[in-house]
Amino acid sequence: MSTTIFAPQLKNESSGDSLQQQITVMIDDLMKRLPNPERLTSDERRGIIARYTAVLEANFIYWMTATYIAVQSAEARPIIIENLYEEVRDSHPVMLRRFAIAAHAFPTDTDALAVDVDLTKVRLFLGKLQGVQSLVTMAFFEGYIQRFMSYLAELAAAQGSVEMEYTDVHGVCDIAHSEGLFRACSLEMSLNPIKADSDLFEGVKLLRTLINSIVQGPASNS
Repeated sequence: MSTTIFAPQLKNESSGDSLQQQITVMIDDLMKRLPNPERLTSDERRGIIARYTAVLEANFIYWMTATYIAVQSAEARPIIIENLYEEVRDSHPVMLRRFAIAAHAFPTDTDALAVDVDLTKVRLFLGKLQGVQSLVTMAFFEGYIQRFMSYLAELAAAQGSVEMEYTDVHGVCDIAHSEGLFRACSLEMSLNPIKADSDLFEGVKLLRTLINSIVQGPASNS
């Protein structure tokens, strides 16, 4: 499996339309580089699902909560709360666990350790509580997840699973979540602009590397 993901140049521009366009280009590039499921072995398919589960089940709500704490815009906070409300009310981590188990891909310690270094970097980044950069990171991730769901479902189906509630739900709801987070970015930028020497895409770059680890596995870091 290839271990290289192209990294297009990102510009620190505050325009909402420009930001969304840059994120879309990044997501398109990641999607183009996903390995063909038909060419993956059962162990490789299982590994992608397991590593994804190891990252998302215990971390997504934490990431979004950290973003909520970081923002200063009162108008941006309800957008984040709506996302968190759905995650908790509908117990999305339970959906994900059922999905992984049905695909015979429940994470092992090996799966968790394969993404641990890059996952830790994302956690520490969000711990800086930088409102704009955190929102940009989560907007990128929501947009990626929405696009990634059909691929994840294809992997699970090839593993013999018919449990698709998680991928069905997130393939739809994350469209609205992503749009909402881009609106929140614009609101936060107006109230709490980043410093001139700050990297608007710091978290996006870290998350892109983590996604690479999920998809490519341990060899991606060698």
